Amino acid sequence: MRLILLTLHICGGITGILSGAAAMTFRKGSRWHGIVGNMFVIAMLAMGSSGSTLAVMKHEMNNVFGGILACYLVTTAWLTARRRDGERNILDWIALAVALAAGTGMLTFGFEAARSPSGTIRGVPAGMFFFLATVVLLAAAGDIRMLARGGVFGGKRVVRHLWRMCFSFFVATGSFFLGQQQVFPAAWRGAAVWFVPALLPLVLLIFWLFRVWFTKMYGTNGARAQTVSSD
Repeated sequence: MRLILLTLHICGGITGILSGAAAMTFRKGSRWHGIVGNMFVIAMLAMGSSGSTLAVMKHEMNNVFGGILACYLVTTAWLTARRRDGERNILDWIALAVALAAGTGMLTFGFEAARSPSGTIRGVPAGMFFFLATVVLLAAAGDIRMLARGGVFGGKRVVRHLWRMCFSFFVATGSFFLGQQQVFPAAWRGAAVWFVPALLPLVLLIFWLFRVWFTKMYGTNGARAQTVSSD
């Protein structure tokens, strides 16, 4: 079972990184962007779910939460892109419950790690748990706001889709290029250059957010946003 899960995790991670990079290069709203975007979603779900299951077996709680975070972000991002303005359903409430539960769990482990003599739990520092908790609880706050307002509209829907997809992409790149360097040739390990592909999704996230917020390409009236959501 572990071998099957590990194989699924590795294949999902590699496919997720390649398809995520491709989705970033294709024009938003184009047919190819939609195809590779769907591949990215499936790959990230495979990577996250198998990774979390393996982490439960190994009692690696940071990886459990990391996998849940990746699955939650990519699922809600995909749902946002697939809907029209103002649409919502029971899946949004389920996603909110998952985010709140995961965020609470991350905070709990963070405080436990902070109180421990080493400041860690199984080698994972408290700061890592707090970082993951901050991300997922901010996303949960966005879910609450979206549900309270009866959905998300126009440019805000594009922003919601973008940041969640990009951050889940960062989970994949960061986990591989920074967290799995033991699979690299010995001479390549620890090189600062690996921070470039690892952090690139966050750089692209900032670029696209500024492009949405400060240009007329994605208007708040939702016309252009609806075109992009066809991915």
